[in-house]
Amino acid sequence: MEINKLVQIMEKLRSKKGCPWDRKQTRESLKPYLIEEAYEVLEAIEENNPLKIKEELGDLLFQIIFHCQIAKEKNEFDINDVIESISRKMISRHPHVFGKIECHTSEDVIRQWEVLKKKEGKFRSSILEGVPKTMPSLLRAHRLQKRAAQAGFDWEKLDDVLLKLDEEIQEFKDAIKKGKKELMEEEFGDILFMLVNLSRFIGINPEDAHRKTISKFIHRFRYIEMKASEQDKELSEMTLKEMDKLWDEAKSMEQKTKSVKKGCQANKPSGQQINKLADKQKSKANIL
Repeated sequence: MEINKLVQIMEKLRSKKGCPWDRKQTRESLKPYLIEEAYEVLEAIEENNPLKIKEELGDLLFQIIFHCQIAKEKNEFDINDVIESISRKMISRHPHVFGKIECHTSEDVIRQWEVLKKKEGKFRSSILEGVPKTMPSLLRAHRLQKRAAQAGFDWEKLDDVLLKLDEEIQEFKDAIKKGKKELMEEEFGDILFMLVNLSRFIGINPEDAHRKTISKFIHRFRYIEMKASEQDKELSEMTLKEMDKLWDEAKSMEQKTKSVKKGCQANKPSGQQINKLADKQKSKANIL
């Protein structure tokens, strides 16, 4: 099934004989669905589930088709214009692939990318421009800090970053003693911003790390709920000590599962080993 089939389905849904809900939608009303579908793709990727990734990418693609159909109805553009535009941009932005310019490292590519943007007339008065305000705050902070670091505004070593983090934590503690909520909020924000800086410095995406920690929390808390249900108890009837014990059980089970997975991966033959084995089998077959 080609993409045109999906376009035709959307046209039918938006037609007078189509779906009342789909006909009612606008760009504004669709914004939360677009964000939701993008995050569901991320979740599927983190679960490393190919079937789910395929399904969620389809849902995200449907949102793109939806927006293109609305634009088509307004005589602005359609899906073909979008595909043509991004195709031209990618060819233009990759002269080291489609042209004669040479880029040997990813850093060379990024530098070349900025040069090309300026040639296209996309000049920025600030290196921090172009980072969407609607981005999740941790990711936005990471992008802004990364751009500043590319301009040389960065620490030289990890110890300096950790020292600054300690300084921000102390300022937060001082704010707590003063009991001023606005000051506490400001200093707490500084800690978060500094933690993002730390994550960038050591090569960790803060949004990914935070999302994984949230998933871990949900998994462990659900374990507590399950065990409470098995004992015919409500969570409100359990002591903190009892819940902490179950939390530790869930944590221990996670660690054992990780060890088993690592063991399986260590024993799993590599692609090169599999190819060598296949070559040996072919040789034996030829001899026979």
